This record gives sequence, C-alpha cells and structure tokens, in this order.
Amino acid sequence: MPSPLPIALDRSARTPLSEQIRKAIAVAIDNGVLLPGARLPSWIDLAAQLGVARGTVRAAYEKLADAQHIVSSKTNGTTVAGRRKTAKPDTPVAPGSVVEMFQDLSGQGIFRMGVPAQDSLPAKLLARIRARAVRAELSAVTRYSDPRGELELRREIAAHLAIARGIECSPAQIVITSGFSGGLGLTLRVLGLEGRRAWMEDPGFPLTRKGLELARLDLVPVPVDDGGVDVAYGIAHAPDAALAVVTPGQQAPLGPPLSPERRARLLDWAAQAGGWIIEDDYLGELQLDGRAAPALASLDRQGRVIHLGSFSKTISPTLRLGFLVAPEPLAAQFADVATCLAPAPGPSVQLSTAEFMREGHYIRHLRRTKRAYCDSRDALTASLRAFTNDVRVAGLAVMLTLPDTTNDVEIARQVLAHGLAPAPLSPWYSAPERAQSGLLLGIATVPDRGVRTACKRLFDAIRSPAAQPPRRVRAPAGR
Repeated sequence: MPSPLPIALDRSARTPLSEQIRKAIAVAIDNGVLLPGARLPSWIDLAAQLGVARGTVRAAYEKLADAQHIVSSKTNGTTVAGRRKTAKPDTPVAPGSVVEMFQDLSGQGIFRMGVPAQDSLPAKLLARIRARAVRAELSAVTRYSDPRGELELRREIAAHLAIARGIECSPAQIVITSGFSGGLGLTLRVLGLEGRRAWMEDPGFPLTRKGLELARLDLVPVPVDDGGVDVAYGIAHAPDAALAVVTPGQQAPLGPPLSPERRARLLDWAAQAGGWIIEDDYLGELQLDGRAAPALASLDRQGRVIHLGSFSKTISPTLRLGFLVAPEPLAAQFADVATCLAPAPGPSVQLSTAEFMREGHYIRHLRRTKRAYCDSRDALTASLRAFTNDVRVAGLAVMLTLPDTTNDVEIARQVLAHGLAPAPLSPWYSAPERAQSGLLLGIATVPDRGVRTACKRLFDAIRSPAAQPPRRVRAPAGR
C-alpha cells in the first residue's frame, strides 16, 4: 500500500472534510510533491488512514478526477494524471477588473461575507421541491415562459413583501431577475440615464459602483455616518443628480439603517428633482436587532423608488435569483425591456422557490436563520473582545476598524492560507485618500467551534510586520 499522504484535517472548520482532502491533494500535485504517475491510496485505504467515512474520500477523489488531477483504472489503481497544458482563459482577467471582483465573492472560508450559513438551509427539502419543479418544467417544453418571471413566484413575492417589508404591489410590478446584478442592469437600461450624475454611498458595494460606471453614469460619492447616507451632502453637492443608489435597510458595509428623517428627505428630493432611487434591499428582513426596518419603497408615494431584492443571502447565491419591484407607471416598460434583453431565469428554480415560500418553509427558514446568526454574532463579538474593544456589528458582519497605516488587503490575503476569509474594508471606498482600513468578518460563516482560535490567527496577522506598509486598494470580497 502507498505510504500515507500528509493530510491534516481540521474537524472544527466549516469546510467539509471531503473538500479539505481534495484541496490538500490538489495542492500537493500543483506544487510537485505528487508527481505525474504517482500512485495514490485507494479511497478505502485513505479513509482508514484519516479516520473518515469512505464516502468522504470517494467524493474528494471524484472531484479530483473531474478536474483531471487524477485518473483511475482497474490495472493501475488511482494515479496522478500526466502534465496538462494550461488552457488559455476565456478572457484576460486584469488586476482590479470586474471579473476579479466577482471571483473574490466565491470560495470558502471562515468569516466569508455574502454567503448564507450552509447548515441552516433545509437542503433535502429543497432538493425534493426542486425535483418536482424540474419535472414540471420538462412537461411544459412546448411553451415559452413569461419573461417577467413565473406568475406563481411573483405572487408569492408580492405577498411576502406586503407582510415582511411593508410594500404594497401587484405581481405585474414584479420582475424576476438573475440576482441583484441582473436587477441593477435591467433598471439602468429602463431608466436610460447615461451621462447623468448619480449618488453612490461612500463606502459602498464595489460591484454596484462598477456597474454604474459601466452604465456611463457620473458618480458622486456621498459619505455615510450613523444615520446612513448623508442626504443633505448629496443635495448640496449634486442636486441635479438623476439617481441615488442606497442600502437603507442596513447600509453596506457600515451597517446603520437610514434614519427616518433622511428617508423622508431623500424621497422629497426625488419627487422634486425628478430623480430616481434604487433601493438595494440586500438583507431584506435578515436584520438581527428587532423587527426589520420597513423598505424605503413602502414610503414612496410618488413612484420614484425601484426596489431590488434577492434570495442570495436568504437561500443561496448559486440560485442567481432576484427580483425588482417597479413603480406602477414603469411596469410595462420594465416588462418590455425584460422580454427583449433580460428575461427571467429558467422556470424550475422559480417554481421551486415559489413552492418553498407558499408552503411556509421560507418564513420558518428565515426565523431559524436569524436565531442562528444572533448566536454566531454573540460568539464572534465575545471572542474578538478578548483582543480588542473596537468591534462593531454591521449587518451580517462584524467590522474591525484598523489604524490607517494597516494594510487590510494584505491581511486578508495572508489569512486565506489559514482558512480565514475576511473582507478588507478599504476597497469599499471610492478613492484611496478617503479609505478607512478595516476588516469585515461575516457572521454566517462563523464556525460552531474554534472561534477563539480563528480570531487569534486573525490578530496574529494584523500585528505582523507585513500588515504595516501603506495599503494598496484592490477588489474586495462580498458583502
């Protein structure tokens, strides 16, 4: 039997054991530790060596085979595949590009932002519902789906928004989109504001900023404080702006909700100036302290707010499923543009989500998730306060403010090797001279055990000499 592989498993980590095994072998192959033709233990033998279930190792081997890292045969067993020529990428990925920004949203790791907790999702229930939806989709292959989205889902979203977010709308005002970015692109296409000025929260979500730039809007950074975006600043510096993009429920990334006074003033500005407001309701009702603040769209009486939501934080970002609520006068125009340029995703994901909501599973899932996130938040803040008192809860993240000389991007890069994936704060700012150094630690990916150890590793990196040179702003991880 081949000699044991040097694989160290962290059973307290959120990363599945099969993924830890796959990654360790892949790294050994890429680094030349395992050479082409080297024979690996059978998945049965390796399972015995590591003390894990056979299916765990088998799943890791199957992924390695799919990636062409290993090959299996009856005569030679499992061996490292021969050297392959590196395939050319589909498109070049330049540092700081929007593709690189999006890639930073993916991956696993403790403190990763922008993804929900895996263990809170009723995966088996969703799989059964999805299977039924796929059968329903295949039975309707002779018809085109409504490009606005399946009526069943639009009805469920309208009912949910009325209860959870205070928005009164009809299914005809709702358009199903490919996540938040699909809704943003559709909205910018309908509004047609190229060359006009737009308020953008500073700090604010970098992908939103990049999307507005690609739509050729002239961005006006508007600072954020404990009351949310400073509406008075926006009016004073760009009263002629045609658009304001805001996160009023909980500002991303700093966390405060938009104050009632500023909500009223923002709506007044839009009505008087003929401006539009895009409400990025990225957390929806996943606001942990008390009842979620009502959506800005629920207060809109002049039809100036386009409300964008998604299921990425509540169910899974892999669905690529979002929605928008159009003001009634614009509903037909949104429908036309969606039909021609941005039709809704496939029916099966929509129909399964509609059933998940209709049967009451979605609201129960949200309640369980909020309780779990509150426990994770409390455990994380308690562990962090053993190292610093400068801890602030910001939505589904905990923010650590660092001295201006600290290179938060370099810290985030360093700790990836330890399975930690905090997001640097500085890239959320519009310009380096305005940027505050800090780290955003996602609550949803806090492990049940080993939180104190993870925090210690993080602070070891913060105090290392490499963290002290002036930082270089680059693309961030997710919200």
